[in-house]
Amino acid sequence: MARARHRPTRRLASLAASAIAVAGGALAAPIEDRAPTPAQIALVDRITWGVTPAEAAAIANMGEGPWLQRQLHPADGGDHLPPAAQAQIGVMPYLQVSMVDLVRDAQLQQAAANQMTDPALKAAAKQVYSKAMDDAARQAAAREILRDLYSPDQLREQMTWFWFNHFNVQMYKANIRLMVGDYEDRALRPHALGKFRDLLEATLRHPAMLRYLDNADNAAGHINENYAREIMELHTLGLGSGYTQGDVQELARILTGVGIDAKPDEPKLPPQLRGQLIREGLFEFDPARHDYGDKVFLGHQIRGRGFAEVEEALDILSRNPATAGHVSRELAIYFVADDPPAPLVERMTSTYLHTDGDIAKVLETMFRSPAFKASLGDKFKDPLHYVVSSVRLAWAGRVVADPGPVLNFAGRMGEGLYAHETPDGYSMTAASWNGPGQMETRFEIARQLGAGGAGLFKPQTPGAAEPPVVPDIRASAQAVGLVAAQPPATQAVLVQASSPKDWNTLFLASPAFMRR
Repeated sequence: MARARHRPTRRLASLAASAIAVAGGALAAPIEDRAPTPAQIALVDRITWGVTPAEAAAIANMGEGPWLQRQLHPADGGDHLPPAAQAQIGVMPYLQVSMVDLVRDAQLQQAAANQMTDPALKAAAKQVYSKAMDDAARQAAAREILRDLYSPDQLREQMTWFWFNHFNVQMYKANIRLMVGDYEDRALRPHALGKFRDLLEATLRHPAMLRYLDNADNAAGHINENYAREIMELHTLGLGSGYTQGDVQELARILTGVGIDAKPDEPKLPPQLRGQLIREGLFEFDPARHDYGDKVFLGHQIRGRGFAEVEEALDILSRNPATAGHVSRELAIYFVADDPPAPLVERMTSTYLHTDGDIAKVLETMFRSPAFKASLGDKFKDPLHYVVSSVRLAWAGRVVADPGPVLNFAGRMGEGLYAHETPDGYSMTAASWNGPGQMETRFEIARQLGAGGAGLFKPQTPGAAEPPVVPDIRASAQAVGLVAAQPPATQAVLVQASSPKDWNTLFLASPAFMRR
């Protein structure tokens, strides 16, 4: 049910002016004395990782249509983060090394450890190897949090997270911790608002996916069906869409030879197969491991001819009406409702099919629908949305010195980045996150954030103390109308808060703030 939510004040523009400058220039034009409408505030709260005075001012001055188009079509692939956030990413050592070098260096390190005969030295070497993988994944996660907090291209960052969840990999399998940052940054993010077909192939060609779903072990005579099954059940057609076990087996045959090779030298192949070899970074299509027999996949005759079979199968999958419907429904669950209206999903599906899977066009169909507008303010925040939106509102315009507490909070609530074990990804429905234990944890997080920095502003210098930074959440919340959106009972409680810390805690723990 839609709510009359926000009563923004005319002082919003002046409150937001400095925040926009710090946030990296979200607006090129001077700030005007305009206040956003309640509908605009609600739209910002849903499409971004959480409303801020700066983003509210942006939509007020640009207008809903131009602001939405800017989100749907970012100018380029850059981060455009505040200097303090970009500087943090710039000194993360594992993000400055290519995935190929990370994996090859780690393999040499692991091989050296395995050759050690002294048990204590061997254990220490393996611990160093494991810590290096942990650090690589932690730095990738920190970069993602900084982008979620401060990027002006908020929709792209939301969609990067959505697609990671859709094409889930779990970092603790094998050496995926060394790959997960590249997977997110090079396979998902560049295609997050592009064509689904391109996104599907980017995930198929990435070693993180091939390792996670075991296709690196899939070869003629030694078929592994894991990836073939999940690509149809989760990534494209959806469970119950009519494909058979025979289709799984045929797709697995098509995918034979699609794998990983970290060795710098090419495999030795007979002359007739050398032209079929494909190597890009760690990705490899090895024709010697491929089943060249003809296949019948989803009713299509596919002639055995190497990697071209894979391309044909991806065309079939990405253009199937079942894929259009499955992807559209997943997007509607994420952005609209746990059980989205069937007519909305049908319109999104139609857009997908008519635009050859243009993700931005499908999203625009959804955003402009009456069902989407009626849902604003009613979507329960999953843990990551809750903690990121809390920090965005509490310290709008001030860059955290350490994104680690955000990662820790998300993990405490059961939604750690890159940590979901099974291929289906985290649930995006309220029932998975609104239980009593979850609410108790959220209240404790609200208390820690409301009382101060919770470690977010602790200097990276060893031994340095975190400065006291009790946020003025009331000013930000009033500026964007979130206080007025609270029901009368909650407003009465807020008025009685005995200190800014108590007010912050009560507001961040309020039922209305749990929704977007």
